[in-house]
Amino acid sequence: MTWIKICGITNLEDGLKAASLGVDALGFVFARSARRIEPDIAKKIILALPKTLLKVGVFVGEEEKEVERVAKYCGLNGLQFHGKEPPEYCQKFSLQVLKAIRIKDLESLKDMERYHDVSILLDTYSPVQAGGTGKSFPWELSLIAKEKRDFILSGGLSPLNVGEAIKKVKPWGVDVSSGVESSPGKKDFLKMEEFVKEVRKADETTG
Repeated sequence: MTWIKICGITNLEDGLKAASLGVDALGFVFARSARRIEPDIAKKIILALPKTLLKVGVFVGEEEKEVERVAKYCGLNGLQFHGKEPPEYCQKFSLQVLKAIRIKDLESLKDMERYHDVSILLDTYSPVQAGGTGKSFPWELSLIAKEKRDFILSGGLSPLNVGEAIKKVKPWGVDVSSGVESSPGKKDFLKMEEFVKEVRKADETTG
C-alpha cells in the first residue's frame, strides 16, 4: 500500500481527524510558513496521537542543536529537511529522515544521488517558498527519478489527482498539505477522507 503523509497540521482537531483515517504520518512545520506551528502546540497534539504514527517535524536550514531540541521536546520520531541541507547534515540525526528535493527540471534529479540512508521526497521548486506551493511538477520527471530509487511524491497533490499520480508514477508514498485544506493551516476532513480513499482505490488498481 502507498504510504501516506498529511503535512501542515496546526491544531489538535485536524491531527486527530487525520490520524483516524489511517494515514502513516503527520507533518508539523517549524519553518516560516502559513502552516508554522509552535513547539508547545505541536507537543500537545503529538501526545494525543497514536504512538504508531510517524510524527515528522519539517525544518528549513535550521541549526542541528535547535532541531534536536524541538524534536526531543515535542516527541517527534521523524524529521524532514526542506532546504539546502547537505547529506552530512541529514546523517547526523538518529530519527527517521526525509529529505525534500525541489524539482525544477531534469538537472534537479541529480540531487537525489547525493543522499543515502534517508528517504527522498520530491516536491515542486519555487523561488519564494520551500514547500506547500500547491503546484505539481511534471510527473515525467518522477518516472525518470523512479529508475534511480523509491521516493515520496509531493507537490500539488489533491483528491482530484492523487489517483492518477499513483497509477502513472507508482511512488513509494505521497505527501499532501494544501490539497486537503479549506484555508492555509486548516484541514478539510472531507478532503482528507477523499484523498485517502483515492489513494487506496489506486492501490487496488495498480496492485
